[in-house]
Amino acid sequence: MLETADLTAALGRIRRVTGLPVAFGGAVAADGRAMRLTDFAGTTTPALHGLVVGAGSGLGGRVVTTGRPARVEDYAADPRISHEYDKPVIAEGLRAIAAVPVTTGASVLAVLYAGTREPLAVGARALDAMGQVAARIATELTVRREVQRRLDEIEAAAAVSRGAQWEEVRQAHADLRAIVHEVTDPDLRTRLRQVCALLGRSGGDPRTANPLSPRELDVLATVALGCSNAEAARRLGLLPETVKSYLRNAMRKLGTHGRVETVVTARRLGFLP
Repeated sequence: MLETADLTAALGRIRRVTGLPVAFGGAVAADGRAMRLTDFAGTTTPALHGLVVGAGSGLGGRVVTTGRPARVEDYAADPRISHEYDKPVIAEGLRAIAAVPVTTGASVLAVLYAGTREPLAVGARALDAMGQVAARIATELTVRREVQRRLDEIEAAAAVSRGAQWEEVRQAHADLRAIVHEVTDPDLRTRLRQVCALLGRSGGDPRTANPLSPRELDVLATVALGCSNAEAARRLGLLPETVKSYLRNAMRKLGTHGRVETVVTARRLGFLP
């Protein structure tokens, strides 16, 4: 789910990377028929605040419909867009404006704008930079959805016995550990690590200190699913030799010999679910 904090951070990044003085944006309704402008940076009037932009209308509405970036050099005079929103745009004093979509799959979730009060074209480099900011949000949302899906699976499996369903918990645990390294949001990363730690502690003594590093646990969680070193490396974005090194370190720390004994010991001590 797109949050206000996502848009606020994105607008700040857009102003920094493009040098454009004004940035604003809003989320698209679930039915894709309209977007409300809710977040602003650098505006000097309330003219755009709360404006509802219909799909296909104006610059942003065109982006909602096409799912592609768009820009105009002089908003009020550009013949390529409809002009239902000229009044608030002119009241804010905006001339050149660019807009990019935040998309996941075929859905446009939000539109990010940046502009200037001078009739100076928003260049291709600035438009590309805006697209990169939008892509970063989309990636975060995709990861967040996958995390929530995995957390839902864990909760469902934990509500039943530790039989076959517990294997789903272990699979979700390994996946969450891998996802942690794709997340850039520090708060979300911390939450994921806490969930992983709680899952591991479900079978052991909470007073037992864990000597394993996060990456050693990542490797063990993947190996525990039956993955080879090459498969573990692929899942975790590591080299096979690096996986071997982490396994050797885990064996040394746990005083074990072999993959199976190491996994069994880690589960018994509560380091893995």
